[in-house]
Amino acid sequence: MNKLEKKIGYQFKNKDLLRQALTHSSYAYESPEEIQDNEVLEFLGDSVLGFILCDFLYKNFQGLSEGELSKLKSAAASTNALALFAKKMKLHKKIMLGKGEIKSGGRKKKTILAGVFEALVAVLYLDGGIQTVTRILEAHFSHFFKKVDMDNFLINNYKSALQEHLQKESLPKPIYKTIKTKGPDHNKKFVVEVSSQRQSLGKAIGLSKKEAEQKAAQKAIKNLLNKKLRILTSDTFILEKKND
Repeated sequence: MNKLEKKIGYQFKNKDLLRQALTHSSYAYESPEEIQDNEVLEFLGDSVLGFILCDFLYKNFQGLSEGELSKLKSAAASTNALALFAKKMKLHKKIMLGKGEIKSGGRKKKTILAGVFEALVAVLYLDGGIQTVTRILEAHFSHFFKKVDMDNFLINNYKSALQEHLQKESLPKPIYKTIKTKGPDHNKKFVVEVSSQRQSLGKAIGLSKKEAEQKAAQKAIKNLLNKKLRILTSDTFILEKKND
């Protein structure tokens, strides 16, 4: 716990709160004792994180429209981004998971990582107050948005960008098809191809259909736009508006 507290940047007065934040429902279910899991904490953490994120964006990106701020918020509060924050704090090594969840690769699942990060936000707020959790979160947000250093930019996710591009060119909307699955049920991978007018635009593999679709769309949008994209998360990119 001491090493984790150093990584987080805060020493808890109530260590039980931190333990609960790290307790997944699968561990609580398998435990012979009555242990509280982190699901309710995720609920609180989601709201606390949302408020601090909106405050951060309002102060640091003045002049942006509501729509642009909303896209920045969606990127930083996405499952992918929260999973990255959790990994940066090494939370994936400390999560208490049930045996079945460990076997199925639970420490790598983005939904679990995002959930434990939200639970951590909640207990930081409960144990240290709003100033403590704001200080810690703003450090993550500042690093996350360091690529957004321009006044004139577009931010979007790959699937939305691909659909918007095809509509602009008066082409049919993209169709995503799972063409193959690999591996056992507990570690299955999906191969997805995206096409339009029966023409393949990109093909990719992912741990879920959603992830594979985003990766396929990423390949397609890179080829179609023929511009250098700044990767923000695995499903979100930034593009300068120079030619718009």
